[in-house]
Amino acid sequence: MQRLRTPAWIVRHVAMVVLVVAFLGLGWWQVTRAAGGNALSFGYAIEWPVFAGFVVFVWWREVRQALRAERGEPAGPAPSAAAGDEPVAETPAVRRPVRVARTPAAPADGADDGELAAYNRYLSWLNANPGARPGDYPG
Repeated sequence: MQRLRTPAWIVRHVAMVVLVVAFLGLGWWQVTRAAGGNALSFGYAIEWPVFAGFVVFVWWREVRQALRAERGEPAGPAPSAAAGDEPVAETPAVRRPVRVARTPAAPADGADDGELAAYNRYLSWLNANPGARPGDYPG
């Protein structure tokens, strides 16, 4: 429990209380506006308490995670040994991107399309001249 009394956690606790009180206060304000005849305020009167509940949920989840880390428990669910005695391979946290060599595809049936060839020349010119505008194309 000492971990939850650090200055960073005290700021989190205070922020949670301030946000919940503010959101509930804004919800009450919307209820009074809705009672005064503003129909749009009925939606906001429901929305602000939901925001307050979300703040409490996130705060509670962070507290539980900090207490688990203090006890040395794993953060996620433990793998079950009921599947067998085989070791379970974990996926790496960071995966390397797959590099694929791009080669132009051959035209279908060996047919050369004149418009497609002209468009490809235009695209290759745009790629070779990154600062140029499409209207600068000489072809």
